[in-house]
Amino acid sequence: MRKEFLHSTQDTIAAISTPVGESGIGIVRLSGKKALSIADKVFVPKSKGKVTGFKTYTVHYGHVVRQKTEDRRQKTEDGRQKTEDRRQKTEDGRQKTEDRRQKTEDGRQKTEVIDEVILTVMKAPRSYTREDVVEINCHGGIVALGKTLELVLKKGARMAQPGEFTKRAFINGRIDLAQAEAVLDIIKSKTENSMKIAQAQLEGELSKKIRGLRKSLISVLAELEARIDFSEDDIEFAPRDAILKTLQEAEKKIKEMVKDSKKGMLFKEGVLCVICGKPNTGKSSLMNAFLNRQRVIVTPVAGTTRDAVEEEVVLGGMPVRIADTAGISNTRGIVERHGIKRARSYIRRADLVLFMLDIGKRWTGEDSRILKDIKGKEKIVIANKKDLRKKLDTGSVKKLTGEKSIIEISVLKRKNLETVEKAILEKIWRGRVPQPEGSFVTSLRQARELAEAHKRVEKALTLLKRASSGAWEISALLIREAEFFLGSILGDSIEPDILGRVFEKFCIGK
Repeated sequence: MRKEFLHSTQDTIAAISTPVGESGIGIVRLSGKKALSIADKVFVPKSKGKVTGFKTYTVHYGHVVRQKTEDRRQKTEDGRQKTEDRRQKTEDGRQKTEDRRQKTEDGRQKTEVIDEVILTVMKAPRSYTREDVVEINCHGGIVALGKTLELVLKKGARMAQPGEFTKRAFINGRIDLAQAEAVLDIIKSKTENSMKIAQAQLEGELSKKIRGLRKSLISVLAELEARIDFSEDDIEFAPRDAILKTLQEAEKKIKEMVKDSKKGMLFKEGVLCVICGKPNTGKSSLMNAFLNRQRVIVTPVAGTTRDAVEEEVVLGGMPVRIADTAGISNTRGIVERHGIKRARSYIRRADLVLFMLDIGKRWTGEDSRILKDIKGKEKIVIANKKDLRKKLDTGSVKKLTGEKSIIEISVLKRKNLETVEKAILEKIWRGRVPQPEGSFVTSLRQARELAEAHKRVEKALTLLKRASSGAWEISALLIREAEFFLGSILGDSIEPDILGRVFEKFCIGK
């Protein structure tokens, strides 16, 4: 267990671990030292035995119950004693009192069934959190789950915070921080590729690579510090070239990981692709074609779309947020002007712009103004309505836009749409779609730590190559800092507030 977080694992926590709503089953999860004893107070098994006596990794059928007269039982010991004194009358009276007491005892034992459940026991340390864990599988209704959770909280559990079960798995050393973040990525995966990356990270592929790099840096650091501490002694040190080679290999690997982090985050987060152009060029029709449904109203009237509409699709195994924007034109209408303002805001945030033109119309000043709006943006120029008589001079458009090709399509006839999808992926990946790898860094936090580590290793390498005065000392300091940043990726050296920000992104119950 990580000692700095010991105080935060003393409570037994509970939460609903499944989405609340109508479903076949719902799970109330408990974790902590009192998980088994609390479950004993609310669960009556069909067979004999108590939860505290059940073997680990066993499943039990029974009912969640609560005592009907639970509140009346909460009397003080003194009150019970006074009642007992008053009962000590004649023998006949005693017998009558005993009868009444038996009836009262019977009444006390009456219970109210909350739900018919399946209870699973997983004892420490072989559980998700490495603590005693109990999962109560209820019917998936709001009432059954809510009452069961309310009952275990009354019996001594505390409501879990977002991500607290996974946080305990990290604190108790079952997983490192990169693996914990992979759990969240699995939950939020939108594509098969992002799922593959997250699953490989959970299995430790990224962590293994980071540990290997840390090992290399520590070996270099040991050599440098030996040279510093024992420079006056007659000791044979590792050759300088060998130290440089180890450090060069580490620098190269870290640099490659920094580069690949962009790919990892693209697979996870995707890109924002904005469709823009003059009114009535087929922007909304293209949006609907991507979605395979009519998400946006389409009419022959120009200016039907007056606000931005954003939806997510999967292209080439990557999430792409497609935004259809209002047609940009010289309009005096207040509503239209607001829509155009929103369109330009989307363009500024876009990773990629689809610039739509009408093949049946010539290039105009409005097109030139839109081209100015998208200056500096990655773009694909699309000429729609290929089924109409061509009036657009695509050769001139190539020169104006600086694009080597203009994609001619007909959204209405669904012609050449696959070329647009292919062009989007080529623009995003610069021509070659990579295969997802578990060693990809997929979070901004991890990417920043990696970049900081690379800066220091690169600088240390430069100093050692020059063999300048004080190079050993400064390089050792830089490498120690680089190793610290790599350790932060795994959570070996991280501030509690940063840790809190990682786990607050989780849902309650995970």
